[in-house]
Amino acid sequence: FNNSAQYPRFLLTGLSGLESRYSLISIPIFLVYATSIVGNITILFIIRTEPSLHQPMYYFLSMLALTDLGLSTTTLPTMFSVFWFYAREISFNACLVQMYFIHVFSIIESAVLLAMAFDRFVAIREPLRYAAILTNGVITGIGLAIAGRALALVFPASFLLKRLQYRSVNVLSYPFCLHQDLIKTTVSSRWVSSIYGLMVVICSMGLDSVLLLLSYILILGTVLSIASKTERVKALNTCISHICAVLTFYTPMIGLSMIHRYGQNASPIVHVLMANVYLLVPPLMNPIVYSVKTKQIRDMI
Repeated sequence: FNNSAQYPRFLLTGLSGLESRYSLISIPIFLVYATSIVGNITILFIIRTEPSLHQPMYYFLSMLALTDLGLSTTTLPTMFSVFWFYAREISFNACLVQMYFIHVFSIIESAVLLAMAFDRFVAIREPLRYAAILTNGVITGIGLAIAGRALALVFPASFLLKRLQYRSVNVLSYPFCLHQDLIKTTVSSRWVSSIYGLMVVICSMGLDSVLLLLSYILILGTVLSIASKTERVKALNTCISHICAVLTFYTPMIGLSMIHRYGQNASPIVHVLMANVYLLVPPLMNPIVYSVKTKQIRDMI
């Protein structure tokens, strides 16, 4: 390894073979980012300025909107550097920073969705004690725990990647940096980083998905125990927005994982599209879903 390998450079990849159409492709990407940022800022502004929305459900929705804003702004610089300016190069340290925040915000979003499921369970199971159980102090504690877990889990991954050896120039698969993509470019043993990355996924999104499923089993059991059919429908309607948010987050993530594991022969464009859907669609769809399905927010808009 020569000296240049101590400071490796990475080349981001857009849609291979479609470089001549980047100016056209960048238009829908720009619209997605603009809609995501404006939508989530609108949600935050409405919740902040409307006293009637100062309730646990909307505090968790604020956390979700902040997370989506963080995810959008983390990927935006490199995305537009590739599609607008054809600037593919990114330094190793900058790539590690972007990777860190992408995975931190992804884990936070998963945990916020779990917290929102707990919120719906309490609201349906204990409606009279809802405000007493989910006090501002409890919500603050949940928010700090969610952020602390994500920051702590992803932090060692950057140092493990820093210890590996790379070529002087490395080509990535996406227009942003992901842990699994960086690992593939190393020329030294990667098993420690791979195992740690797997453990992070299991301890965060894997655990969250199991607890989410358990939460909805408990919610469904509680709803079915309600005598009135009208009340059952009303209770389930309060969960529709959250179910949409969960599906919007987990479906692209599962699709991306399946493509990584079983789609080695698939076109590189498929890999890039799935990764873009995973990072761009949830921040786009969440404010739209909650604006359409939540009457208070819809009325304010």
